[in-house]
Amino acid sequence: MDKTRPIIILKKKGGHGGHHGGAWKVAYADFVTAMMSLFIVLWLLSSSKKVQEAVGGYFKDPTGTSAKMGSSLAGSGENFTLTRDNMPKLKDQLEQKIRQMDDFAKLQSHVEMTVTSEGLRIELMESLSGTFFDSGRPELNADGRELLIRLAQELGKLPNKISIEGHTDSKPYATTGNYSNWELSSDRANAARRLMQANGVGTDQVTQVRGFADQRLRKPEDPFDPSNRRISLIVQYIVKNNDDEEDAKPSAGSEPKKSEENNSTAPQANQTKKE
Repeated sequence: MDKTRPIIILKKKGGHGGHHGGAWKVAYADFVTAMMSLFIVLWLLSSSKKVQEAVGGYFKDPTGTSAKMGSSLAGSGENFTLTRDNMPKLKDQLEQKIRQMDDFAKLQSHVEMTVTSEGLRIELMESLSGTFFDSGRPELNADGRELLIRLAQELGKLPNKISIEGHTDSKPYATTGNYSNWELSSDRANAARRLMQANGVGTDQVTQVRGFADQRLRKPEDPFDPSNRRISLIVQYIVKNNDDEEDAKPSAGSEPKKSEENNSTAPQANQTKKE
């Protein structure tokens, strides 16, 4: 026997093996997530259509710019519903659209958009020499046509109804015959309606065309101020249910709905020259 051969001694340590790590936690988390997803799907299937649309709208547009149907202003307008919360977004979008006009710099002080209790009110105000209409004329000029076409292309994407109002200042219309500020205000509102309906606004989208002459002055303290001569577009809220009725009121102090052409009469005597 070879005595120089080294002696090897094997020693075994007692105790149990190492742990299995955290892999089971990942598997368990996946299982819990899957079960939660299943319960959410089952809950949605048993929920009302309104709840399903609200959840679907959130996942389609998490930023909150869409209505309950899940459409944004830039998408399908037929599913978009204007409320007090998202009306300012429409205002911003319309302002960005008209800023693209070549002559916007000279028009911006004559366009005013305000969110009111009745909806979005868009005022197109005249200057002394005429901004959107030539002085005393019911036809839109080039700037007026371009601006209304841009607005019509955007508003036509919405399901909301629109009212159009015509206003004048207190200077009587200078003409012989039976044409007065009443007819002028109505004709200008109708000219705006015809142009907008030819460029995107639906035939059934306009609900009212009214001429108020000088009965609703923008500046009552200065009845001859040119800004009293204006066209007003009112984009109305949509009433979805009884809780939303306060969001869709008619124009403040408005009279009962009349025919498209305002047939109100006014004294024609002692008329002086129109500006």
